[in-house]
Amino acid sequence: MISIYHNPRCSKSREALQILEENSTNFEVIKYLEDTFDQEALENVISLLGIKPIELIRKNESIWKEKYKDLDLSDNDLIAAMVKHPKLIERPIVVNGKKAIIGRPPQNILNIL
Repeated sequence: MISIYHNPRCSKSREALQILEENSTNFEVIKYLEDTFDQEALENVISLLGIKPIELIRKNESIWKEKYKDLDLSDNDLIAAMVKHPKLIERPIVVNGKKAIIGRPPQNILNIL
């Protein structure tokens, strides 16, 4: 089952969802700002993405700039920040089995369909 971690207010996320609708019939939409990640689930997605937690942070978000930017944070601290403030998580994220990709640009998701 394909999952898209989606923010309906984000144009890139809406574009990625459209690509899924055009190319797949079996997927679930997870509005991650409402149905938030817990620590373990976010760690799993980061592992599937094959990136460091800092690479999933939206560094232009005001929450990041105001609360975290100047701190020396461990990977666990970064994950905890994203769990507490899901707006910090880059989007959209598409997971297909044991593969995941950040849909920036949205056409990237075609690589794992």
